[in-house]
Amino acid sequence: MDKKFVATKRAGIYGMLGNIFLLMIKAFVGFMSHSQAMIADSFNSAGDIFASLMTFIGNKIASVPKDKDHNLGHGKAEYLFSMFISISMIFIASKLLYDSVLTLIHGSKLQFSWFLIFVCIATIITKLCLFFYTKLVYKKYPNILLEANMKDHKNDCLITTFTLFSILLTLVNIYWFDGVVGIGISLWICYTGITIFMESYNVLMDISVDDKTKDLILDIAHTYQEIQKIDDIISTPVGDKFLIFLTIYLDGNISTFESHTLADSLEKTISGLDKIYKTVVHVNPV
Repeated sequence: MDKKFVATKRAGIYGMLGNIFLLMIKAFVGFMSHSQAMIADSFNSAGDIFASLMTFIGNKIASVPKDKDHNLGHGKAEYLFSMFISISMIFIASKLLYDSVLTLIHGSKLQFSWFLIFVCIATIITKLCLFFYTKLVYKKYPNILLEANMKDHKNDCLITTFTLFSILLTLVNIYWFDGVVGIGISLWICYTGITIFMESYNVLMDISVDDKTKDLILDIAHTYQEIQKIDDIISTPVGDKFLIFLTIYLDGNISTFESHTLADSLEKTISGLDKIYKTVVHVNPV
């Protein structure tokens, strides 16, 4: 199996184990202390477990090599399962927003506890470790599943920090901040979910390669003096890379062998770019 898929699989497993641990301690302490912020944080951890599971499954499918029924492989599974992650995040955020607004209106029943402080600190440390590990893997093997998990771990560090503030404020009899933090957490989760959803949607709807890469492809093509004209670049996403279709025009008097040799050279050079999965060059005579 490709190193990228092995690394993503490992990140998904570590994420599941870490989030299961956090869910158990957050839910227990949150309901015992009546902290809406901590309860919201525990629901967030439940969503994180689902996200890590989707990362594991999506990565497993995406790692299957191309076959006669899937000539370009199974790379889009990454985006399909990242969309599942985003939908679950939006759903959880909606429920948390409703509960947090009610808490703000009717008042918080939060009771200060040193266990809450311990859970917050444990969460921040665990999530920081998961964030830096996932970030390290993402830099080496970039894909949307790792990106979604990396953002999620980072968001959780910020969310739990605000939860910690709301708990500490109860020492000076400020209880309303608990509901405010719950609302803030839910809105942040929703924003992250929408961002991931749109990125996945664009790929599944065959978004074109970015203009910077297009310009780079044209610059490469223009280094071949024999090319007299270049048609528009057509592209389609394959996982985190793109399949490129390019039509060039050459002197009609050169031999078929020469034109195909040039096309093969151009295909090989363009396919060497980071974002390119494969290049297909079609030759037309002038």
